[in-house]
Amino acid sequence: MDDFLPILDYVGRHIHLTDEEIAYYVSLLKIKKIRKKQFIVQPDFVCNHRTYIVKGALRSYLIDANGQDHTVAFGIDDWWIADFDSYLFRQPATLFVEALEDSTLIQISYDDEQKLTETLPKFNKFYRKLAENGYVYLQKRILADISLTATERYENFLNRYPLVAARVPQYALASYLGISHELLSKIRNKRVKKS
Repeated sequence: MDDFLPILDYVGRHIHLTDEEIAYYVSLLKIKKIRKKQFIVQPDFVCNHRTYIVKGALRSYLIDANGQDHTVAFGIDDWWIADFDSYLFRQPATLFVEALEDSTLIQISYDDEQKLTETLPKFNKFYRKLAENGYVYLQKRILADISLTATERYENFLNRYPLVAARVPQYALASYLGISHELLSKIRNKRVKKS
């Protein structure tokens, strides 16, 4: 049970579970350890798990027709990650989800999650809260992408997600910000000279 304490703490911030409900929830979870550069989701395969990150760092990204990669999201300790379009609508994934560090994950399968929400309807509230938080995150990201300069997007990211910025490679952060690796290097160098 100790291995599941991080996810139980996370869930407990949103809904209260009895000991019996905790035992049932844990019975549906699986621990997965993956190495850096290992994929948990790949395009053309249905994403079958919602993934909670106990320890580690991952990114979700797509590769466009020109071979350019575009980072959609990062996930670090105490965050969730998946190709949610694939997971929720049971269609082939469009994203890669790759470990940026050796990572420990807790996963629940789509089928088990459906059983969980039918058996314990309070989890509907929990997953709704996750979806609402995800929606707000995406809205803020879209607004930043269309209204801020590259430098402002970088500063905004550093201010909002300093722990992520410290852990992800520069190429992945540049991809997330929608700028070249070279431009990100220039922005970072200017920032260092100012301080």
